[in-house]
Amino acid sequence: MFIDTHAHLMMQQFEGEVSDIVLRAKDAGVERIINIGMDELSSAQALELAHEFDGCFATFGFHPYEAKNATDSVMNDWKKIIENSAKVIGIGECGLDFVKTEVDRSVQEKAFRMQLELAQATSLPVVVHSRGAERECLDILKDYTVDAVFHCYGGDVTVARDAWEAGFYTSFTGIITFPNAAELCEIVKEVPMDRFLIETDCPFLAPQAHRGKRNEPSFVVEVAKKIAELKGIPLGEVEEFAFNNTEKFFPKLI
Repeated sequence: MFIDTHAHLMMQQFEGEVSDIVLRAKDAGVERIINIGMDELSSAQALELAHEFDGCFATFGFHPYEAKNATDSVMNDWKKIIENSAKVIGIGECGLDFVKTEVDRSVQEKAFRMQLELAQATSLPVVVHSRGAERECLDILKDYTVDAVFHCYGGDVTVARDAWEAGFYTSFTGIITFPNAAELCEIVKEVPMDRFLIETDCPFLAPQAHRGKRNEPSFVVEVAKKIAELKGIPLGEVEEFAFNNTEKFFPKLI
């Protein structure tokens, strides 16, 4: 069984097709899909999908692009929902983006810390968005008692090693199948078998075999295949570790 640990089936690109996409995922062996919130609306939509489709789960979060909308009021509302829902299994995606957003860094950090406090209060793991800010995210995470995964990891190997040493995870997407991903592939070769997750980040980042197409959860198998190739181990071994790592990271997924 495979699990897509980071999808966005709430997005417009999937409108009217979610049922078919979930079925295709199951046909490919992807039995569970975690839809990741990016703001208040998408988080609510992720929970709706979790209630509608067996095997779907949700996280609540404010992406750095939406950091200015994170408020104490929303955090309090989310805490109440989380305490009464088995389907909300994580916080995020949240974090810092120093590359593709104009949102002030202090605003991003405030929102990130608010969500880390929520994660700590609800004992939920955190899905971290870190673009050009991996070291800064790692330093902030160390101020809290939380489990965290660096989604779609794109930092350098030094930060990755420090994250693994701190007990955090790195998650990999279809990017590792791209011809220009040599540096990232070296990180995949080095990642401890108990410190990685797999994801699509769909509808974005379709693997090389599907480049130019909309990404979807069934394609997460391509990520697992590439990890198996890079590590020189059977696909079944990657499947088993990815599954066990995901269930350990997201305890409410069980």
